[in-house]
Amino acid sequence: MGSLEGKVAVIAGGSGGFGEGTVKRFRDEGATVWIASRDEARGKESAERLGARHQPCDITRSEDVKALADVVLAESGRIDIAVNSAGYEDNCPVADLEAERVERMVAVQFTGALYFIQHMANAMKQGGSIITIGSLTATLTADGYAPYAGAKAGINHASRIAAAEYGPKGIRINVVSATLVETPMTAALINAPGVRKAFVAETPLGRFGSIDDIVNAIYWLASDQSSFVTGQDLLIDGGASLRRLPRVEDFIRSAQEEMAE
Repeated sequence: MGSLEGKVAVIAGGSGGFGEGTVKRFRDEGATVWIASRDEARGKESAERLGARHQPCDITRSEDVKALADVVLAESGRIDIAVNSAGYEDNCPVADLEAERVERMVAVQFTGALYFIQHMANAMKQGGSIITIGSLTATLTADGYAPYAGAKAGINHASRIAAAEYGPKGIRINVVSATLVETPMTAALINAPGVRKAFVAETPLGRFGSIDDIVNAIYWLASDQSSFVTGQDLLIDGGASLRRLPRVEDFIRSAQEEMAE
């Protein structure tokens, strides 16, 4: 028996990246796993491939998230774990921001994330664990990431408030914040001239993280092993938060060094 045997987990954004890795880990540990996704076709395909169940959900719509919780409760009887891996990255200098771009980012990364915490926590009648996937950019500054990083920093603080409010009900609420991690989606960026070298130079452990590094942290926070942990932002970054994020000039310099080697 796995350590999550008998548990019911809901993963928003479980069709790829950290979310898909989490679905696999929770499934292998014995949990009943639900994938929630805005793209219904992709979500259904992922659920069938990964041995999970699926419910369409746009987390920017409070009624969708409430319906998600209701369906899972009706069909699985409980919600023990909820992980929000939904989101996207976008960058633009503050000087060039457009209202629609900012509003869309905030709707997904902050408002939607808060709805997810609210409705999942309200459905956890027996207690549980809620984890939001955050970003190192909420801790360190990165040029062009004001809306993204600002929204991530906002949900970090909102998570602390929610953790205090829901703690007496046995519900733990935490954030796992990742630095740039090597995935199929980030491979092109990481392997661009100078990028890998510049990031590794600012990472004390001297390597890129993997999806498994992030999933291991999510699993720990979901399990009883972390039963006395709540309101925390767990940085999974190889120590990068002890330094700084690379700038454009770092990438250029690293690319030049690679060419000279």
